[in-house]
Amino acid sequence: MIELQGLSKLYGRVIGVNDLCGSFPAGAYGLIGPNGSGKTTMINLLTGQLKPTTGRVRVFGRDPFRQRDVLRQIGLCPATDVLYPNVSARQWVRCLVRLHGFGAAESRRRADDALEQVGLSDAMDRPMGRYSLGMRQRAKLAQAIAHEPDLLILDEPYNGLDPVGRYEMTALLRRWHSAGRSLLFASHVLHEIESITRSFLWIHGGRLLASGTAEEIDAIVASTPQEIVLRGDGVGRLVQHLANHPQVQRIELSTTDNRLTVGVREVNQLIPQLTRWIAEDSVKVDELLSADGDLSAMFEALLRRHRGEQ
Repeated sequence: MIELQGLSKLYGRVIGVNDLCGSFPAGAYGLIGPNGSGKTTMINLLTGQLKPTTGRVRVFGRDPFRQRDVLRQIGLCPATDVLYPNVSARQWVRCLVRLHGFGAAESRRRADDALEQVGLSDAMDRPMGRYSLGMRQRAKLAQAIAHEPDLLILDEPYNGLDPVGRYEMTALLRRWHSAGRSLLFASHVLHEIESITRSFLWIHGGRLLASGTAEEIDAIVASTPQEIVLRGDGVGRLVQHLANHPQVQRIELSTTDNRLTVGVREVNQLIPQLTRWIAEDSVKVDELLSADGDLSAMFEALLRRHRGEQ
């Protein structure tokens, strides 16, 4: 479905994405990364809105920048806001469906059906300038699905949605994927993506750090040098055990807040023994933080892996 070969995009001297490589079959993927990591640039390259500086991108075997007919197979829900305040959602979605080559009657049917799916049936004839941010998000999703694309791409689609709206969008996206259609969901919030799919693309600093299932990413992180932080009464009693363990690189104990920080080469080689020591020494642990529970720490671990640090 998607092929990336040495794909880079430069904005003058600023790197948008750098040497992206990968081949991804049909399915549901979460594109996860902090703000400014290159998610939107990657999406703009996939949808032909940007031309690569170097390398190549193929979507369903075609170049989206030069072979524009592939856009009929793609639905895009962008992060940018709707900029037509005096146009109704029904008029806007119909117009965009017509641009995909459908006739007037079929465009009306598809637009009305899509707006009903996203919960805008009662408001589809109101000017979008009177919509809340959440309603505009729904309208953007409607225009993205109305032509029934093979691949739906969403860039931060939960922005502005209340809890009910988030629940309804999650249900819609799950139905979309269960019907055999593909989607790429970009977000900087991990749990939003996890509610849709367990397959991830991790991007940071314009580079694709890792791809795979949640379990595969966890395995990569677990075998990469990282820190474990424990808080609680008696954590200092663990220092003697840890000091003799071959996987431990650094130990820092703060008695003021009962905090123990441990630098570890491969955390999966330490955790079984650490849990045994905690039980044997009756250590009360109130909090344990590792990279798989902290998004920024997971990115740091993946960056170290990417740089070949041991």
